[in-house]
Parts: sequence; C-alpha cells; structure tokens
Amino acid sequence: MDTLIQVAQLVLMLSILVILHEFGHYITAKMFKVRVEKFYLFMDAGFSLLKKKIGETEWGIGWLPLGGYVKLSGMIDESMDTEAMKSEPQPWEFRSKPAWQRLVIMMGGIIVNILLAWVIFTAVYSTYGKRYVSTEVTQQNGLAFGETGKKVGFKDGDKILEADGKYQPRFDRMVLDVLLGDEVLLQRDGKPFTLKLTDADKKLILETEGRNFMHPMVSSVTLDSVVPNSNAQKAGLKIGDQIVGVNGKEHLFFGQLNEQAYKNRNKQIVLNVVRNGQKLAITSAVDSLGSIGIVQEPTVEKDYIIRENYNFFSAIPVAMRESYDLIVYNIKQFKLILRPSTGAYKQVTSVVGIASKLPTTWNWEFFWNFTALFSIGLAFMNILPIPGLDGGHAIFTIAEMITGKKLSDKAAGVVQTVGMVILLSLMALVFGKDIYQLIVN
Repeated sequence: MDTLIQVAQLVLMLSILVILHEFGHYITAKMFKVRVEKFYLFMDAGFSLLKKKIGETEWGIGWLPLGGYVKLSGMIDESMDTEAMKSEPQPWEFRSKPAWQRLVIMMGGIIVNILLAWVIFTAVYSTYGKRYVSTEVTQQNGLAFGETGKKVGFKDGDKILEADGKYQPRFDRMVLDVLLGDEVLLQRDGKPFTLKLTDADKKLILETEGRNFMHPMVSSVTLDSVVPNSNAQKAGLKIGDQIVGVNGKEHLFFGQLNEQAYKNRNKQIVLNVVRNGQKLAITSAVDSLGSIGIVQEPTVEKDYIIRENYNFFSAIPVAMRESYDLIVYNIKQFKLILRPSTGAYKQVTSVVGIASKLPTTWNWEFFWNFTALFSIGLAFMNILPIPGLDGGHAIFTIAEMITGKKLSDKAAGVVQTVGMVILLSLMALVFGKDIYQLIVN
C-alpha cells in the first residue's frame, strides 16, 4: 500500500507537469497557426493505451511513462518522422514559420513550467503558509558533524555564517550552499573562521553522508519513516524509535549513523534504540551503498520549523522569488555535476529514485510543493542546449536568427537522432542505477 501511494503521487505529478508542459507548445503553435498532429501524455512507442482524434489533432496516452510530446507538422521531433519533410513546405507547417515564432513555440513548455511553479507556490503559501527549517534556530547551539565533516575541516559547535559570502535562512539550502560553494565562513569558539572546501572534500561528503553531513547538536535520532522491505524493517525498527547509539558509540549525532552505516557496507551494525522508554539493541544489515533504509529526523526537528503566513496578494512576490531561487539552485547543482572531481554526477537520480523517496502517506502540502519544485527542474532540464530537448531546438533557431542560415532538414535529422541516442543512453544508465539500488535494498 505504501508503494502504491508513492507511485500514485509520482504518476499524478508527472501527468500534471507533462500535460501542462506540452500544452505550452500546443497553445503557442496554435497561436501561430501551426498544425498539431498529436498531443500525447507519455510515449506511444508501438501502440497507445488510449487515443482519440478531435479535429486535426490526435489526443492520446502512451504506455511508456517517459514524458510526453506534441507532434507539429513540418518538424523533426521525438517521433523521428522525416517523411513529411520530403514534400514542399506548407503554410501550416512549423518549418514555414519565421524563426522568432519557432523559438516561441520551442520555449512555450519551459515558460509554462516556470509559470506553473509560481502559481502553485502562490496557492500553497496563501493556503498553508511557507514552511521551512530555520538556519538560525537549527544552529543556535552549534552544529554537529560526523567523521567526514570533521575530516574536511568542520568542528562540533561550529556555526555557519556564510557560504561564498551569502547567508541562507533556510537550513536545507544552507547545507546545499556549503556543498555548492568553495568558501565557508564559520563562527568557531566565538570567533570567525574561514574554511575552504576542495572538490575532493565535496566528493568525500557526497559519497559518505551527503546532505546529512551536518546537523543540530542533538544526542539522538528519531525515525520518521522506515522504507518497506528494507533492512531496517527486517531488523524490526519502527517509526518513532529513538536511536541513541551505534556500534557502542553513545550520544549519537545525526551524521554519525550514516557514517557508521557507510563504513559497514555489506555488513551489520548494532543500533542502541529507545522504544517507549525501553532500551533495545537491534542488529541491522547494511546494503552495498551504506544504507539500512530509514528516514531520520532530529528528535526536536519540529522546534526548528518556521511557518510564514501570507494572503493571496502578499504570496505572489514570495512565490516569484522562490521560483527564481530554485532556478539558481538548479544552475549551481548542474555546474557541480559537470565537475567530475566532485563525484556529484553519481548522485543524479531518475523518477524511480524520486518515487522511492516520496512519503508513504498522502500530504497535499508536500505534494504541491514538490510538484512546483519538480516543475522548475523540468523547465531547467528542457532549456539545456542538448539535441532532442527544447533547448537544443532553441539554440539552432537562435543561431539561425543570428547568422541567417537555417540548418538543413538532413542535418536536423542527424542532430535529433544523435540527441535522442545520448538522452536514451543517459536515461538507461540513471534508471539502471536506481533500479539496482531498489533491488539490493
């Protein structure tokens, strides 16, 4: 049942995002009188689950949940249909339109995704408020670090003042800023202290503790969730269990559990657990990735949460700022991924990996916040100048507007083919990694 809820959330989220993204292409194409031959949710490779032709457009649902597409007359796209390109261009075809109109059509989906995030955040903030973990409250007693954090130069009790010259009021993003930055200004023993992080330091953090490498000064970990069929569940761990030690080490800081699990990959660890006031010693197997299958939160995490309330009109600029900030974070994370020495590319996940991390109970506030975040991620991914993506089409159109020379249909077909091969290969690698992780867990 838990897995079904996770899958249902993912399918609904993808359906909303894909339909609206493709609608951005559809509506801009119709604005410029381009014929839309197909509008599909998911890919219909070989056959469709459902289809119906209304007017000039075939509307349908494919069987392969890898995005969706709008097929425009006179354009080489995901369908790789080059037959129509052999005839003379017609007025209703994409290729007959001026370059600036073709560019608008290509950017239509990206624009809708950004606007969608803005609308969702506005609705969420005016309904639920803006909820986040405060950096100031979280580190009021200082931060605790596992062995990895200490190895790269942090010290228990440190407070983070700035990362690359910027203070971040949200703790989850402060952690990201540290990993994405190069210089961290700390308060140590009441005095400022500057710590520089190398790519090797970041690789070590990402490969061991990840974002969990620093936490508030607490002496235990309380389980928020136990992954179904995981080693933790098989060992008997339950939601609400308080882990106060691991392998004989008491006064467990948040990152130390991950550190010990990583050190004991494919082995076992002994957890000192308090359940309903009773002390237990529970032995759990650790998988090859250093995970036992639990989601942990600090015992007093709720004390760190701030909720800012807004009405509809005051939520609009806050939602706009949030959408902009997420675009900036996508750019920063992509730059980190492009630096192989950090090992960040190994952390890239597919929708399978995302689904496995979704909550096992339905929460509309979380769902809409995550959908907005995912919408920005989809917009960013599509704007990348990679053949086969919207950004790839756009970059050739921009080049045409600058040089006055249009890419030939034959060359466009080759570029699209190469792009699709690259994209499908990357997807296969990422999906394979995530499926393997699910199996070994």
